[in-house]
Amino acid sequence: MSRVTTMQVGKLRVHALEAGIQHLDGGAMFGVVPKPLWEKRIAPDARNRIRLAMRTLLIEHDDGLVLVDSGLGNKETQKFLDIYGIENAGADGRTALEDALAELGHKPEDVKVVVSTHLHFDHAGGNTFIAPDDAERRVQPTFANARYVAHRREYAYAAHANERTTASYFPHNYAPLIESGQMQMIDGPAGTIVPGVRVMVTPGHTPWHMAVLLESAGEGLLFPADTVPTAHHLPLPWIMGYDVEPLRTLESKRALYYRGMAEGWRVVFEHDADTVGGRMVSGEKGTELAERMVARRRRRHDRRRLEEVGPAWCRQTCRGGVSAICSTTERHPLDRGGPVH
Repeated sequence: MSRVTTMQVGKLRVHALEAGIQHLDGGAMFGVVPKPLWEKRIAPDARNRIRLAMRTLLIEHDDGLVLVDSGLGNKETQKFLDIYGIENAGADGRTALEDALAELGHKPEDVKVVVSTHLHFDHAGGNTFIAPDDAERRVQPTFANARYVAHRREYAYAAHANERTTASYFPHNYAPLIESGQMQMIDGPAGTIVPGVRVMVTPGHTPWHMAVLLESAGEGLLFPADTVPTAHHLPLPWIMGYDVEPLRTLESKRALYYRGMAEGWRVVFEHDADTVGGRMVSGEKGTELAERMVARRRRRHDRRRLEEVGPAWCRQTCRGGVSAICSTTERHPLDRGGPVH
């Protein structure tokens, strides 16, 4: 299964990399939106969790490879992985992200810049790693030759996390980069990473959360990260319960949509397991998605999995055509190649 979706943005070659899957509480993901509304779009499992991608962006640039966010990494305990339903182990590399890089012919040491939209564990966790054979479990930078970029105020916010926010920030994802001298801090509301790649503060999810905008030859691509985590969150009031300043999220979304629709930006969603992205357009109900890019994935639902999540989840995620047990020889309707496996 390919872990890469490739697109062209002007002169920039851009790849959406599938860095794994996580399962988070649906109510937390949709905040004040009632469950009867959001479960029509994405059905929860028996534990009320919904399936979410951990998608990153790799930009081929004349100044070198630029990676935006890095997924979870390989440092967390099995208990943690079970709680959040993490599926990010690599078949060949340490993680699914490294497998995706390898699919494009790259190694971690080839990456020159790593941008963290914010420092939550599912966005910055892959910044560092622990070698599987290291008995001392020493944390090291994953991208040895890269400069890492984060907002200075986001780092300060993480370093002084309170009782509500501390569960999202793990110092081993960023403190070693300060120690190694690889971390570059951004100040102010916006900044240029390399020509054509800019970051913009979009407060709400965290006070200093950043979105990334690519502009080249009259084309634009927005990576809004957790400001708009999935296509289901395109409506202005559909905001995560995780956001510490939800009304600021709403205004950040409004500003992005106003400019994005005026300039014809495409968008890539970091957490949508079914939809990679598309083009933002104005519709009858506000901002809608055109030219939808569908995530390529294959899935097997065995009897034990169905007992865990329930047949309704299976029917929803397989888009119909499945009444009981998914056969390993059936094609997933979203899959264009080969049997489910």
